[in-house]
Amino acid sequence: MPVAVRLHGISKRFGAVQANREVSLSVAAGSVHGLVGENGAGKSTLMAILYGYYLADAGHIEVNGQPARIANSHEAIALGIGMVHQHFMLVDTLSCLENVMLGAEGGFFLGAAKRLVRAELQRLMAETGLQVDLDALAGDLPVGELQRLEILKALYRGARILILDEPTAVLTPQETDQLFVTLRALRERGTTILLITHKLREVMSLCDAVTVMRAGQVVESRPIAEWTEERLAESMVGRKVSLGRPAAAGTEVGAIRLQATGLRLRHANGVPALRDVSLSLRAGEIVGVAGVSGNGQSELLEVLSGLRAPEAGQMQLGDVRFTFDAWLHPAQARELRLAHVPEDRHAVGLVMSFPAWESAVLGYQDLPKYRRGPSMNHPAMQAATAAMQERFDVRPRDVQLGSSKFSGGNQQKLILAREIGEQPQVLLVGQPTRGVDIGAIEFIHSQLRALRDAGCAVLLVSSELDEILALADRVLVMNAGRITGELAIDDCDERRLGLLMAAQQEAA
Repeated sequence: MPVAVRLHGISKRFGAVQANREVSLSVAAGSVHGLVGENGAGKSTLMAILYGYYLADAGHIEVNGQPARIANSHEAIALGIGMVHQHFMLVDTLSCLENVMLGAEGGFFLGAAKRLVRAELQRLMAETGLQVDLDALAGDLPVGELQRLEILKALYRGARILILDEPTAVLTPQETDQLFVTLRALRERGTTILLITHKLREVMSLCDAVTVMRAGQVVESRPIAEWTEERLAESMVGRKVSLGRPAAAGTEVGAIRLQATGLRLRHANGVPALRDVSLSLRAGEIVGVAGVSGNGQSELLEVLSGLRAPEAGQMQLGDVRFTFDAWLHPAQARELRLAHVPEDRHAVGLVMSFPAWESAVLGYQDLPKYRRGPSMNHPAMQAATAAMQERFDVRPRDVQLGSSKFSGGNQQKLILAREIGEQPQVLLVGQPTRGVDIGAIEFIHSQLRALRDAGCAVLLVSSELDEILALADRVLVMNAGRITGELAIDDCDERRLGLLMAAQQEAA
């Protein structure tokens, strides 16, 4: 097959960090090529070089057999290269149509341009099956539709080579299935797709070939027929990896640490988000919350952590009782040893402009160990952050590096290190391994189990049923803002959970 992209000896350094080291890679035209590896392996940096965000320090690029020096994204787009980032590059207050036009308006008079863009997008939607409401504001759309919009934007600008960076990290299983139907259709029409992902099942079901990177270098590149999930995982991490449930899991369950009753909450448009939700969390157990995203799990975490007050209900946290009209505050939650790993690490978990050491103590900056009289003890904070980075294998080991400069998985590990490090009595954790590599998943799972075994009560919200089944001692299922079922882990399987997630009563 002809080669759509060929990279020769690409190297890129950021200060002391060698992100890419003499990387060479060939991608067949009209294929789906997987690019996998641990967080910080250099995958996103390599694709950012191909898309013109960075200039390589050494090496060169060929596109469709011709040498190409790609100095910026405009030159990449002109070569038919498009990129969809893990965190979408959209303006919430603009319509879908306006987001596609942004930067490619085509002149001063927008009315005629809008009509032409609308007609072309309608043609693309009919051809690819990527349906979006062109007049809806981007900020009002579910994440699956935003994903489709980003792909449409790239195709509208002529992309024949499409880079997707963790495209399913924030999608539901149903949205993932729909995306894969679209990607297969794009491949059939000749589009070349470079897929960065950590999800091995997706790689095995979608890709034609896979390249594994480790520590900035290519370690293996093979056709998909030569890979198995086990071999791929071992190649990514450099050792055997186990993500299953341990044979002897769990400890003796203790006293109730958190109890909530009758929680009710509505969205801004009046639609109920939580409908009389009641639950309890006990010391020494992990309670998993399963359900299709958007069924109240996010709102439950926000309410229990004090980020939002419910419209009705009450909660007992330790010896303190809260009512809906006098609710828990996040600062108070930390005093009561309740920690929270939020689902959205960018919006809630980190301040992206802060260096790592500031993000690593965020919310805990008033602890005595971080104070020196009335002032903050910055050296102590930086030393603590260095220890967190070492323990949780956050890469690179640089406490001064901006939070935005770490890969998504390393940002997640930094947040977990911060919240777990203070030995909470209750931990609320949302999507703990979203966008995290397989080796880090194994490590994060072990940390959550260790916290449980130390007597912490853990509430785990995850869209990954495999993760729920591997970690939870008890499972709650949510649908349309209600808890539709509660099962001991020994009574759980994917079929039964799936029926409860769909709010079907026949779960036997």
